[in-house]
Amino acid sequence: MSSHGTPIPMISHKSGPLKGTANVPGDKSISHRSLILGAMSIGETKVTGLLEGQDVLDTGRAMQAFGAEVINHGDGQWSVHGVGVGGFAEPDQVIDCGNSGTGVRLIMGAMATSPIASTFTGDASLNSRPMGRITDPLALFGAQSFGRSEGRLPLTIIGAAEPVPVHYKTPVPSAQVKSAVLLAGLNAPGQTVVIEREATRDHSERMLRGFGADLSVEKTDEGNVITLMGQPELKAQNIVVPRDPSSAAFPVCAALIVEGSDVLVPNIGLNPTRAGLFYTLQEMGADLTFENPREEGGEPVADLRAKFSPNMKGIVVPAERAASMIDEYPILSIVASFAEGVTEMPGVKELRVKESDRIDAMAKGLRASGVNVAEGDDWWSVTGLGAGGVKGGITAASELDHRIAMSYMCLGMATQQPITIDDGGPIATSFPIFLTLMAELGANIEPT
Repeated sequence: MSSHGTPIPMISHKSGPLKGTANVPGDKSISHRSLILGAMSIGETKVTGLLEGQDVLDTGRAMQAFGAEVINHGDGQWSVHGVGVGGFAEPDQVIDCGNSGTGVRLIMGAMATSPIASTFTGDASLNSRPMGRITDPLALFGAQSFGRSEGRLPLTIIGAAEPVPVHYKTPVPSAQVKSAVLLAGLNAPGQTVVIEREATRDHSERMLRGFGADLSVEKTDEGNVITLMGQPELKAQNIVVPRDPSSAAFPVCAALIVEGSDVLVPNIGLNPTRAGLFYTLQEMGADLTFENPREEGGEPVADLRAKFSPNMKGIVVPAERAASMIDEYPILSIVASFAEGVTEMPGVKELRVKESDRIDAMAKGLRASGVNVAEGDDWWSVTGLGAGGVKGGITAASELDHRIAMSYMCLGMATQQPITIDDGGPIATSFPIFLTLMAELGANIEPT
């Protein structure tokens, strides 16, 4: 069933040309961090363009439970009256993070070095995901955690009464792990150091510096060495949230595979740690251009124009690029299905432990649609059938995963026969206006 109620089956029919401007929602990663860092600051943080998907709303409610005042002024305008670093109050209720792995992991880090306890839960998908990769480094600060097997939710964290700074090397490329450790380090005395062998999205580092934290990043033979001085006084900020590149991926990729399409997606965040998909698509031969490049709020942005691209070729996606596009592999596999030749995607074991096993979830539906998919623990490949070559005519399981659901709905816009999914409800967690936006471009998606 859907993460927030009764399943909502949906069907996507073959589309005419997609045309127009796609104003996708604000960046989810930046939206989460705006609320959390606003709550840990002194003063009033004002946020414009916040993504008002369920995941981010759940994070806002969590910040209220920890004592911050979070106010929705309408039209994407929000304010957060913070309680300062170390100022979190103990919540009197279980913190329900819904479907959001980012939300729960960052919040755990933010509260783990305060002398309070909190119990976290989520929907069926989130409660099945292992949290050991977060609770293990938080234990180094002195926090204790008590959960189900493999550290799964529901899980209680007892924050460290006398936290100590840590020196931590991330075992896997994960912005969530890195960010959780940095947020925990805010309330620990001295220097907390995080070393990541492969660069991951750096929104936390950029925003921490913007809020006044003493943070440095040094590139060494070991990788990025991030040093944070603990117990700063964070100062409230005015934040303009750029539009989410992960959400932009859907109208962009749909335009590439639907004949005659020409779609403009304005004001997209092009942080180098997030833009891997767009460079990959260009390498495949996609007609994708960046217009009006600029910087807003410390983040690079541009307007993206995507046009139907019938001559795309399969490529080997560099493994080192995976961290910059890990959430975009499901929709990339859709594009790869309409390219010529094999698209190989190595270094993607993280996909196995997302909201679903995303490799398995996509492979099943693509194979049923006539596409050849090979896979291993840490890689997969898609052999494309060329423009217009995918049969379709299937019902796919969304696996309570918003990105799987939206990827299959984009697939149905270009297949010979419609694509149905068992539940489109999870789409609201990250892209609540997806159906409306795609309909305005010319797509034909409807609940069944």
